Amino acid sequence: MFYVYVLQSIHDNTLYIGSTNDLKRRLAEHNNGNSRATKNRRPFTLCYYEAYSSEQDARHREHALKHNGRVLTQLKRRIVASLQ
Repeated sequence: MFYVYVLQSIHDNTLYIGSTNDLKRRLAEHNNGNSRATKNRRPFTLCYYEAYSSEQDARHREHALKHNGRVLTQLKRRIVASLQ
């Protein structure tokens, strides 16, 4: 399985979107400071994820969330209670 995930920084409430084939490992990497992109915003909580059987589908969805404001806004509306 491949996952697209949304993390929220407890430090500054910003969101981070990524994809991986091992969600638990990737969350631990973000929280341990092993990711340059998120090192200064940790710790993170997982607020949302989607599972895909195809890596290509997961990467396509990640790209859409990162580069299309409407897609991200629509997702934020759906998960408003999960965001702090």
